[in-house]
Amino acid sequence: MTPDLFSPLEMRDVTAPNRVMVSPMCQYSCDDRDGLPTDWHRVHLGSRAVGGAGIVMTEATAVEPRGRISPEDTGIWSDEHVRAWQPITDIIADQGSIPAIQLAHAGRKASKSRPWDGSAPVRPDAGGWETIGPSGTAWPYDAEAPPHRRMDTDDIEAVVESFRAGAKRSLAAGFEIAEVHAAHGYLLHEFLSPATNDRTDEYGGSFEDRTRLLREVVTAVRDVWPDDKPVFVRISATDWIDDGESWTVEQSVRLAGDLFEAGVDLIDVSSGGIRPGSYPDADGPNYQVPFAERINEHTPAGLRVGAVGKITTPEQADAIVANGRADLAIVGRELLRDPYFTIRAADALDALDRVAVPPQYDRAF
Repeated sequence: MTPDLFSPLEMRDVTAPNRVMVSPMCQYSCDDRDGLPTDWHRVHLGSRAVGGAGIVMTEATAVEPRGRISPEDTGIWSDEHVRAWQPITDIIADQGSIPAIQLAHAGRKASKSRPWDGSAPVRPDAGGWETIGPSGTAWPYDAEAPPHRRMDTDDIEAVVESFRAGAKRSLAAGFEIAEVHAAHGYLLHEFLSPATNDRTDEYGGSFEDRTRLLREVVTAVRDVWPDDKPVFVRISATDWIDDGESWTVEQSVRLAGDLFEAGVDLIDVSSGGIRPGSYPDADGPNYQVPFAERINEHTPAGLRVGAVGKITTPEQADAIVANGRADLAIVGRELLRDPYFTIRAADALDALDRVAVPPQYDRAF
């Protein structure tokens, strides 16, 4: 049978009950700048599980303190974080959804204020920190950037080990899927793209060398993540920069095949973010789906692909899966507008008998 939005998705020994995933969306809501998730995160993520999403993914969760985008971002760098995440994974799993975590490092885009506070650089004397990246060039803010430096090999080894430790703690916290964030101009994407990686050592230059850090991180995560549980990687399929010196869809296709060989189960396909303004002028419905479709067509059959970007209607999400463009519809802002989008989609698609409506809410449907 042709899969549709409400067919299960099997990956290793984990089965998502449907093909809707909550896209990682930062909440910038840690109370004490300690990276500990709060009641806000529990309600935010738990309500999307109550709303029927098959996979509920956390926001970008930093593997070390300097990897946070803002001081208010979540983390997974200590055992205290494990204890704080456990009630959240419990409520997600109790609703029949799969709890997933995005492991992240913001690189040179770290240490800035929340969007509603201006997304401005936060310097150390105001609670910020030194940022790191593949080159010595800081993120090009209009204002003075936080101190920044080019990573040496010790920094690179420390980042790899932070991802390894973060994955191990994520497992202890109850997560079933680990996603490595290598998109949107953050650290691992900064190494991938020639637009930001000017290194001449084994981590820069050729495609193989620019992708080395991501492959090492994936290997480290896969080493501690059980064989029966899946690993995802989010990528920016293109930098949206047409200058011959950027990351392209062709490179993404090649990378996806390499990541599959390294034990990755799904590529979460987004785009852009490597420079200010490096997003398309036209970003209407499904604007990134062709990238996911291309990766889906040109990589090994066992590699799953997720599509994200302006997916807002049940029919649209269903068509992406039913037409074989991607295996997973990753929904972001529509799930901010409506936590119960998945149940509403099942109702609209005459599939209500295939989603677990909580008995407390059953009379509404």
